[in-house]
Amino acid sequence: MLKKFRDLSEREILALAISSEEDDGRIYAEFADALRESYPATAQMFEGMREEEAVHRDRLIGMFRQRFGEHIPLIRRENVKGFLRRNPTWLVRPLGVNVARRQAEVMEMEAQRFYQRAIARTTDASTRELLNKLADEERKHTQTAGDLEEKHLTLSAKAAEDASHKKLFLLQVVQPGLLGLLDGSISTLAPLFAAAVATQSSWKAFLVGMAASVGAGISMGFAESQSDDGSLTGRGSPWLRGAITGLMTAAGGIGHTLPFLINNFHIALLVAVIVVAIELTIISYVRHRYMDTPFLQAAFQVIVGGILVLLAGYFIGSS
Repeated sequence: MLKKFRDLSEREILALAISSEEDDGRIYAEFADALRESYPATAQMFEGMREEEAVHRDRLIGMFRQRFGEHIPLIRRENVKGFLRRNPTWLVRPLGVNVARRQAEVMEMEAQRFYQRAIARTTDASTRELLNKLADEERKHTQTAGDLEEKHLTLSAKAAEDASHKKLFLLQVVQPGLLGLLDGSISTLAPLFAAAVATQSSWKAFLVGMAASVGAGISMGFAESQSDDGSLTGRGSPWLRGAITGLMTAAGGIGHTLPFLINNFHIALLVAVIVVAIELTIISYVRHRYMDTPFLQAAFQVIVGGILVLLAGYFIGSS
């Protein structure tokens, strides 16, 4: 049974403050540990916040002993109604730096509200004085967090972390997505256009294209998810990468398959060729934008490969 905040005694309120400060300090320590390799400046900021929480906890324990003795009741946030349920983001690896910063902001605001409510719940003068001091400390802590961020997250540090964030985004999202889009757009050209030319039927070509696209998506998705677990390469969750690769592979093939829903075969074939040209141009731009490949070089590599596969499918289908 959860306790209502209004039913807590002054002794329990102070014990809750102690456990809350300890929990917050341990969460900040987890954030620092998770971000130290990729975001060292932010990790140092969280380490400073952990030290602040440890100081607050020690002062609270000293105050508790002075007023109530040695035994501190075991009561935590999750035992009291009204507190926000915290998702254990600190257990996630790799941990997003923006996720950690946002959660830290929420934690600071919740702690400040807790002390404000606690002041209103007490009538004893010494306890009110104590909780007022705690509220002041929490407000100072909020200011301290800002000072720590300003101190550690300098322009150069932010630039370095932004570069690291971009690198992780490339490894975990752009690279598997581009791999899937490229494979799906090119590998399905041969069976699709071979079936189209051989059967002269839009519907049969559509069925072959859909089968090739879905099959390639499933195959590429599983292959990428089993390639590595991301623990050494930093490429993130293998299942997320596999899902991105599989979906983009299927999308790359379905794009030039949909025109064959047009009943007129020759018009469908023409539209499909136009779609292929658009797809290859988009892939070339993505490689140029995110992989720092010169656009003409990327376009040459992608378009030449696509044309060769398309011609192979055409000649096989017409033979």
